[in-house]
Amino acid sequence: MTETDMREDAKEKSGGAMAFRPNWLSLTQEEAIDPERPIIDPHFHFFEESEVFPHYRLTNLQSDTRDHNVTQTVFVQCEEALRKEGPDHLKPVGETEWIDRQASVAKEAGSGSVQIGGIVGAARLSLGTLAGETLDAHLEASELFRGIRDMGIWDADPAIARVDDATGPDLYGEKTFREGFAEVAKRGLSFDAHQYHPQLPSVASLARAFPDTTIVLDHMGSPLAEGRFAGKREEAFVEWRRLMADVATCPNVVLKLGGMAMPWNGFEWEREPAPPSSDRFVETYARYYHFAIEQFSPARCMFESNFPVDRLSLSYTVLWNAFKKLAAGYSESEQEDMLFGTSARTYRLDVGPQLD
Repeated sequence: MTETDMREDAKEKSGGAMAFRPNWLSLTQEEAIDPERPIIDPHFHFFEESEVFPHYRLTNLQSDTRDHNVTQTVFVQCEEALRKEGPDHLKPVGETEWIDRQASVAKEAGSGSVQIGGIVGAARLSLGTLAGETLDAHLEASELFRGIRDMGIWDADPAIARVDDATGPDLYGEKTFREGFAEVAKRGLSFDAHQYHPQLPSVASLARAFPDTTIVLDHMGSPLAEGRFAGKREEAFVEWRRLMADVATCPNVVLKLGGMAMPWNGFEWEREPAPPSSDRFVETYARYYHFAIEQFSPARCMFESNFPVDRLSLSYTVLWNAFKKLAAGYSESEQEDMLFGTSARTYRLDVGPQLD
């Protein structure tokens, strides 16, 4: 199953959800908890050209974030608005150019509208030193550019989705990839890692090889529950815990707390008569979140929406209510880190007087 197959599978499971099922999402409604608390959402996507994901634009993001005080967001690459001409290694820069324009539109809308404070673009690091040209073009395209994501999701089970550029479980360990990663390190940029939980040793190895480069581990390390892990959730959880604990010993790795509601994680919320409430979300995932926070510490954790992908399962308002409930047992400064501060520091966002 390729990345395209994964997206088609998501579409089939959801019955064309997201923008196409607002009535279903509205079946579970909640008032926002602590609506004045400042939030930075460090992981969202726009879809404009996708033939699989329903389109998700700035107006959708503005509508979804209206109940919580989301001051800034960080866009993460999703293969949109690629350049149609020119060298292949520079085509991903089109996405950064496009998001920079969207950020200008959001800025013109004023402080009452959610702002795009950072951009995580794409670069194929397996091109080695040539990737440096891609990074420089991103930097020239937008002052909001902060780093890249080069997805390595792969599993030997053909029923589990994989990206086309990953030819095995250890993309991040390949010689040419490491040469490209050195270009990221030279420029002081961050790297978002996206792989499945059995591949976490690859992330740990990369982090130890480049201890001065910030690596952001997306989606809680992406614990699998499909394919060869179907019906083995407890076994997978034990393995995920062990591998996550090892990655957490790398001080340059920062964790994104989210992405657990994606359909291919196997919880199948999209098949329910109604979306989960924030209480049910917390009940289902608390052991994952609290273990991860314990291992990485709140200072290295940040809640992420992963919208609109997680919108297949629940609304933005309910999701952030769940995050605030998960954070409630921690100190005020720890809550600030997970909801705001870690994102601001990691992506070097201009937050003004909101952050001490």
